[in-house]
Amino acid sequence: MENACLYESPLGTVIIKSDGNALTYLGFTEDCSAAGYGTEDPVLRSCLEWLDIYFGGSPPPFTPPLNAHSTPFRERVWEMLLTIPYGTVTTYGELAKRLEEKYGRRCSARAVGGAVGSNPVSLIIPCHRVVGTGGNLTGFGWGLERKRWLLELEAHERGREIS
Repeated sequence: MENACLYESPLGTVIIKSDGNALTYLGFTEDCSAAGYGTEDPVLRSCLEWLDIYFGGSPPPFTPPLNAHSTPFRERVWEMLLTIPYGTVTTYGELAKRLEEKYGRRCSARAVGGAVGSNPVSLIIPCHRVVGTGGNLTGFGWGLERKRWLLELEAHERGREIS
C-alpha cells in the first residue's frame, strides 16, 4: 500500500511517497491531493524529520530507508550520488570515471546524466550536487533556481559561496 504526504519547503510543496517500508518518491509538486494522507507512516515521519533538518541548514545525520528501483546502471549511479558529501559537488564526468573504475565498464557522462535525471528520490539521493564541467549548473528536473538554492544552502553551512 502506498502512503503519501506533503511537505511545505522553502522552495515549494514536496510530495513524499512510501511503500510502508521505504521511500519510493520525493519531488516537488503542484498537486496537493496527498495532503494529510499517510502521516502515520513511520517512513514518512522519518522523511519529514530529515527534511526539517535539511531545510534548517544542517546535514541530516541519517538517511531514511529508500526503495528506488530501476535498471542496475541507474541504481549504481544513485548509490554513488549518496556518497557525495553534503556541501560538495561533483561532475557528471567525474561520476562516469568513478563508475568505470569501480565496475570496469566504460561509461559516458551523458549516460550518467540520464541516470541522475531519473532519480525518484530527489534531495535525499542528492542529484542536485552534480554539476557540469567547470562547475556549470546544468540539468535539474526541478529547475536550476532550485538547484542553485539547494547548493547555496549547503555551501552556507560549510562557510563558502556558490559561484
